[in-house]
Amino acid sequence: MYRYDELDQALVDQRVAEFRDQVRRHLAGELSEDEFRPLRLRNGLYIQRHAPMLRIAIPYGLLNARQLRALAAITRRYDRGYGHFTTRQNLQLNWPALADVPDILAQLAHVQMHAIQTSGNCVRNVTADHLAGIAPDEIDDPRPYCELIRQWATLHPEFTYLPRKFKIAVTGSAEDRAASEVHDIGLQLRRGAHGEIGFTVRVGGGLGRAPAIGQITREWLPLAELFAYLQAVLRVYNLHGRRDNIHKARIKILLKSLGLERFRAEVEAEWQAGRADAPQLTPAELERVRGFFQPQPYETLADHDPTPGRELAFKAWYRYNTRAHRMPGYRAVFVSLKAHGAVPGDMTAAQMEAVAALAERVSFGLIRSTHTQNLLLADVPQHALYEVWRELAALGLAMPNIGTLTDMIACPGLDFCSLANAGTIAVAQQIQQRFDDLDYLYDLGEIEIKMSGCMNACGHHHVGHIGILGVDKHGEEWYQISLGGSANGYTALGEVIGPSVAQHEVAATLERIVETYRDVREDGERFIDTLRRVGLTPFRERAYAVHPAAA
Repeated sequence: MYRYDELDQALVDQRVAEFRDQVRRHLAGELSEDEFRPLRLRNGLYIQRHAPMLRIAIPYGLLNARQLRALAAITRRYDRGYGHFTTRQNLQLNWPALADVPDILAQLAHVQMHAIQTSGNCVRNVTADHLAGIAPDEIDDPRPYCELIRQWATLHPEFTYLPRKFKIAVTGSAEDRAASEVHDIGLQLRRGAHGEIGFTVRVGGGLGRAPAIGQITREWLPLAELFAYLQAVLRVYNLHGRRDNIHKARIKILLKSLGLERFRAEVEAEWQAGRADAPQLTPAELERVRGFFQPQPYETLADHDPTPGRELAFKAWYRYNTRAHRMPGYRAVFVSLKAHGAVPGDMTAAQMEAVAALAERVSFGLIRSTHTQNLLLADVPQHALYEVWRELAALGLAMPNIGTLTDMIACPGLDFCSLANAGTIAVAQQIQQRFDDLDYLYDLGEIEIKMSGCMNACGHHHVGHIGILGVDKHGEEWYQISLGGSANGYTALGEVIGPSVAQHEVAATLERIVETYRDVREDGERFIDTLRRVGLTPFRERAYAVHPAAA
C-alpha cells in the first residue's frame, strides 16, 4: 500500500496543528459557528443530532493492521468503542467531543491517516473496487490510479471550494464493484487497440434528490491525459455550476441543464486550452506509484476445496463469504459486518483489534473496507480458511450472508444524522429478524437491499434491487419502496412501486415482494433478472395486497 513520504507527513502534521488552533479559537469564542463551519468541514467534522461526527478517510478502502489498531484505540478512548464503515469506504465516529478532535487527528497522522476532504465542497475520498489487484476479471489494478488522483486533488487550490461535493471512482473490471456510474466522475480502465491502458470517462452520475447515471463524455482517454481531462471537467463545473441553490449544485444538474453535447464540447475546449498547465501522467510516475501496489509475496500453492468433511456452517460461509482470487491456492474473505441483530457497518474496537491480528497472520497485514459496508481479507491461503472462519465466527464476524438479502447497505439514519427523516437501524433489525432463516435466504439468492434515512441517499437506495427510503409523515416514520435498481455494470435506477408503508410493515412488505419472486422466477434466475423479465406489476400488486389503503 502507499506509504507517506516526508512531504506527505509534513502536510498532514501541519493540517493537524492548524485545526488544533482553529478549534481552540472556536471554543474560546474567537471564531463564530459560521466562521468555524467551513474549517471543520475541511477536516471531516460534522455536527450531528447528538454529537460531532468525524469521518476518517480510508483511501480506496485500504488499511494496514497498524492503522486498524489505531482506529480501535481511538474509538475506545474518544468515542463509544465502535466505528461505522460507510459506502465511501471510510470510517465514521459518531460520538467524539469537539475538544478531542485535534488529538484524534494527531493520532491518525501518526499512522499515516487523516480526515482531510472527507466533507466539504471538494474532491472527496476516491473509491475503488474492493477486489482491486486480485480479481480474475480485472483489466488493471485501479488503486495506483486512485492514489495518483488523490495526490493530485488533495488541497488542490483551484478545487477547494467547488459548487458542491465531488466524488470520483475508478474500476478495472466489467463488473462495476465500485458503482462508478453513479459518481460525479466514473473512470473505467480499458485497453486500447495496441494493449495500452486508457479510460472510458463518465460524468454526472449521482444519487440524492435527483438521481442520475453518469454519461460517457469520452469513450477513450489516453493515460497521459488523465489529470488534464479531470482538470477540464472540474474547471467547467467550477465555472458554470450553481452556487445559489444547494439542491441544484451537483455536476449532474449542470450536465442536464447544458445537455450532454454542449457539456462535452465545453470540457473538450477547456481540455485543449488547459493541457499546457496540467501535469502529464508519465509512465515513470505511474510506475513509481504502482510500485506501492506490487503483488504480495505469494506462496506457490494449488487450488483445493477445503470444505469436504467440514461442518455445514463452514461450507455455507465458504460459499457466500469468500471469493475467487487470481492466484492459485488463495481466496478473498469477507468479514461480515451484517450479523443479524447488529447495526450494518458497525464494528467494535475489540473486533477491529482481532481482525488486525488475524490479517497479520493470514493476509499480509492488510484489510480492505468495501463499498457494501463490510471488510475484506484479500489474500488468505485456502489451507487457512477453516481456522479463519472459526476465529471470525467467535468474533461475530462470520455471518454467511454476503450477497443475500440481509447483507444490506444502510446509512445511520435518524438515530444519528441530523438530516435524516426516519430511522434505519430498527428497520434493518426488523428485516434481519424476519429473514433469519438461512435456508430461506439462500433460496432467495442474490438480492441487494439498500436503505437511506433521507433523500440524500447515503444508503444508495436508488440502486438497490430493493430500495428503502425513510420519509417523515406528520412526525411519523414511513418507508418508500423501490424496485429494479442496480449499480454493477448494468446500472439502473429503481422505480417507486407505490405508497410508503409504516415502519412496522416494512419487513412484511418485503416478504410479499420476495414471495412473488419465488412464484414467478425461472430456474436459476436471480431476483433482479426476474424483475427485468416480468416487470413491476406483479410485485406491486402483491406488495399492497394486504393493506391496499396504505398511505
